[in-house]
Amino acid sequence: MDGPSKEEEEDSTFTNISLADDIDQSPRILYPRSKSLLPKMMNADMDVDAENQVELEEKTRLINQVLELQHTLEDLSARVDAVKEENLKLKSENQVLGQYIENLMSASSVFQTTDTKSKRK
Repeated sequence: MDGPSKEEEEDSTFTNISLADDIDQSPRILYPRSKSLLPKMMNADMDVDAENQVELEEKTRLINQVLELQHTLEDLSARVDAVKEENLKLKSENQVLGQYIENLMSASSVFQTTDTKSKRK
């Protein structure tokens, strides 16, 4: 023979083992080459494991970020509620003070409106 058979050329991942002494006439059984396939399978497994690890790390990072944002939102919401309460309290106090000042002004003669034109004539 001048080179590898057609069968050998088509599938280089298998090793031919002859069942008879005469190689050209005998049937052949194909066995996987364990030395060449094992590193490929291990590398594929390692790639999958590395990808899974990267995905797991990314998911963990995103979950932590979501939790942090939820806590921040809760804090901001509580702060908004506190500011609303303080605002209502201050509005109420301002109304009371405004009414008090208005009562003082109406009771004082300094702030009474006078018709200066009629007095001058």
